[in-house]
Amino acid sequence: MKKTGYLVLLLTLLTVLPMKGQIRGNSILVEVIPNHQDWRYEVGETAEFYIKVTREHTLINNIKVDYAAGPEMYQDVKKEGVLLKDGTLTLKGKMTKPGFYRVDVTAHVDGKEYKGACGAAFSPEKLQPTTVMPKDFSEYWQNAIKEARYTDLNPTKHLLPERCTKDVNVYEVSFQNMRWGWRTYGILCVPVKEGKYPALLRVPGAGVRPYGGDVYTASQGVITLEIGIHGISVTMDQKVYDDVFNGALMNYWNFGNDNRDDSYYKRVVLGCIRAVDYIEQYTPWNGKELGVTGSSQGGFLSLATAGLDKRVTCYAPVHAAMCDHTASLKGVACGWPHYFYWNKGKGQEQKIETSRYYDGVNFARLINDQQKGWFSFGYNDDVVPPTTAWATYNVVTGPKEISPYQATWHFWHQEQWDEWENWLLKTLNVKH
Repeated sequence: MKKTGYLVLLLTLLTVLPMKGQIRGNSILVEVIPNHQDWRYEVGETAEFYIKVTREHTLINNIKVDYAAGPEMYQDVKKEGVLLKDGTLTLKGKMTKPGFYRVDVTAHVDGKEYKGACGAAFSPEKLQPTTVMPKDFSEYWQNAIKEARYTDLNPTKHLLPERCTKDVNVYEVSFQNMRWGWRTYGILCVPVKEGKYPALLRVPGAGVRPYGGDVYTASQGVITLEIGIHGISVTMDQKVYDDVFNGALMNYWNFGNDNRDDSYYKRVVLGCIRAVDYIEQYTPWNGKELGVTGSSQGGFLSLATAGLDKRVTCYAPVHAAMCDHTASLKGVACGWPHYFYWNKGKGQEQKIETSRYYDGVNFARLINDQQKGWFSFGYNDDVVPPTTAWATYNVVTGPKEISPYQATWHFWHQEQWDEWENWLLKTLNVKH
């Protein structure tokens, strides 16, 4: 019996341990460390970058690296096959005008590549965007909103019992957007306890995917509505979204981008405004605090919603995409999707003009003194350049906070996520 007991225990451990074991990180790391702790310099200063390649945090001798250095997206120093005898290298760089100096390093170890980077900020508070705000920008969008509201929301609401908790009811909802039959779908989370609550609209990053809804924030006493942008249900199997993204919606961000009325993002932006309409008309919103937040494409949509809709009292864009599209026409890092980076804008006059109506910078210029903002992004982001993130932040005249997490790329650190959530709850006047 004793042997049988030991055998059962052994079999149990062999079954459970693989479930708990997870692959995290790499044994080999490439670090690029600036000599200023805040990664910030003044224009004209010289920054030093200490590079080290380690295995299990121990320097590797006689390792070869490639590196590129210079203004982000326009690096002008490139070296290949540089031998690091003791696993270290020091580089220097400076900027003659505000911007970000980026160092990318690729180490070759045992036939594999390992990457590291550092983006140093030079007088970022002086960065200004290049995009021009069309004279009729605000008028165009307010007319578009007015026209969209001629279409009744005609909402649907379906309880999702398997997602509900003792504190939160969860629904899949939909409502009409800018035309009859064009719908926006989302996940609505409402506190179970009767009462009036602040509200939070969550807008999505690029891609096509299902959504789970923000149950946690709702459990703190906030109505949350997380929307999709593609006019399809947000509770289907992942394969459906993969097929759509790789099929009919492949590169949707380019659809109609030579005409402001045909742009794919017209319906998307208006869908965000109609989502606020839905919150106001069909949820127990308290009529006071209302926030909007999202990352990447969702950062852009946060700026657009706050800029166009003054019911929004706070907004939190994280590494906001689609800002300062035309920067690359002047040799400066531009926002995702980098419309004019490769073609330099030649023969793209109509697309350039259209881009100004879908530039996060121009929406940010409409944000007023009654709306509080929290901006966060990474200095190593190679999708949304920090040049554009800082320039966008700089044009906002209302109350704002900035909290960069320098070492992040196009992702979040846990501390960044926690700060973001705490800021939202505090600004929505929720005690937790």
